[in-house]
Amino acid sequence: MTDILPAIPTIPRLLEQSARRYANSVAIEDGDLKLSYADLHLVAKIAARALMALGVEQGERVAIWAPNLHEWIVSALGIHLAGGVLVPINTRLKGAEAADILARSGVRVLISIGDFLGVHYPDMLAEHAIPSLEHVVVLRSARAGQTSWQSFMTLAEGVPEAMQQQRSAAVAAESPSDLLFTSGTTGRPKGVVTAHGQNLAAFAAWSDIVRLQAGDRYLIVNPFFHAFGYKAGWLAALIRGATILPHQQFDAQAVLRRIATDHVSFLPGSPTLYLSLLAHPQLGEFDLSSLRIAVTGAANVAPELVQRMRQELGFESVFTAYGLTECCGLATVCRPEDDVQTIATTCGRPLPGVELRCVDGDGNSVAAGTPGEVLIRGFNVMQGYFDDEAATREAVDRDGWLHTGDVGIVDERGNLRITDRLKDMFIAGGFNCYPAEIENLISSHPAVAQVAVVGVPDERLGEVGKAYVVLRTGASLSSESFIDWCREHMANYKVPRAVAFVAALPLNASGKVMKQALREVAAR
Repeated sequence: MTDILPAIPTIPRLLEQSARRYANSVAIEDGDLKLSYADLHLVAKIAARALMALGVEQGERVAIWAPNLHEWIVSALGIHLAGGVLVPINTRLKGAEAADILARSGVRVLISIGDFLGVHYPDMLAEHAIPSLEHVVVLRSARAGQTSWQSFMTLAEGVPEAMQQQRSAAVAAESPSDLLFTSGTTGRPKGVVTAHGQNLAAFAAWSDIVRLQAGDRYLIVNPFFHAFGYKAGWLAALIRGATILPHQQFDAQAVLRRIATDHVSFLPGSPTLYLSLLAHPQLGEFDLSSLRIAVTGAANVAPELVQRMRQELGFESVFTAYGLTECCGLATVCRPEDDVQTIATTCGRPLPGVELRCVDGDGNSVAAGTPGEVLIRGFNVMQGYFDDEAATREAVDRDGWLHTGDVGIVDERGNLRITDRLKDMFIAGGFNCYPAEIENLISSHPAVAQVAVVGVPDERLGEVGKAYVVLRTGASLSSESFIDWCREHMANYKVPRAVAFVAALPLNASGKVMKQALREVAAR
């Protein structure tokens, strides 16, 4: 890593360095707009000064709730240049879910999309109390009385550039760079705090391994609110001098068209993304000759899929990786020399400087090839959960090992294969779904007495949720109306795709729902 890039301690330093190194290269193409690296640096500094004009202080949290747009990146870099902490909000969340994160993180400034997916996003917060929130900046389709992106940027005129430079210079490698909320087994999202230096070190190494390079045209379909789209996405592109091509929503035909017209060379995504492209009836009509590198993860990949990605989509190399939000989103990755079987059946080896081991129920390391809980230790482990010391101590032990809750096997060559989960989490189309959180949301339905959600196999999405519901006495509810209600009250990927109404849930002697029994029923 150090042979190619010098150590970069902070994102402000990274942007400054990349603006010099790749000054005239295109950093972002978003529709008709093209921003060079030099111009991106300039506009990000304006955004930083505008945030400072709103009173944003060093270390203050600022949220972004928007799809993949060039303004998202400019806003995030502005937050970092102002010494702030980025809080990305999932665009699939409903008002109550987003308001909870905003309130708990004490956000005063929210940068939000206006109209998206048939909804005006600021309206979704209108009925929810967020005591700290003072300013909402609307990126596009601002309404009368709202602060538009354009008017927000003019606020920079009131802040001298020297003040912004001082603020950026005060950011250190250990300064928190972001606060990403990830759900836990308690059913309530937890905020993961990571720092500038560890994120940059992780994704400089990742970029080396997967051969992301200057001049690559990187179509980022993975959402910016997720570590895959943010850190392995535009942040890695800025490290390498690649061109960022933001994409707002996945649609197979639209992505195929963009590959052909925008000459996309670098395309990470979940296995579902590639399966959808391969299944498209007009696949052969698109010129995919520009494709070079694919990076995937979040689920095991069939060897046949890797072969088809190479043969039918034309990728030179396919990489698989593993990580979780609590370790900057990255822990292991396959290497260029790995064979198809290794790429498809493992998540590769740890990053340089990262340790990995699997342990039994007593915390003892297990032999190679033996299943155990996956533990990670290294520079990439989070600083902790926001305002939750107890949860932090539970996740990261005294010796610095992060307990992932995933069950895996490490082979003789050090490659990791994820085999199961200690927790009940399932992954739908690349999104982590936590049954306890979904169950908490469903429990507010007036007809529901009890509910348990489990992940079940799905050909297209990998896994989807199935709900087992005990109705209140005298209540009636159809499957269709139940699922429609869920779609109104939670992000789409969390919505159970099937429901079974049962007289009672299977419980163990201590009164806990036996999820494995439900999985076995679902598998019949």
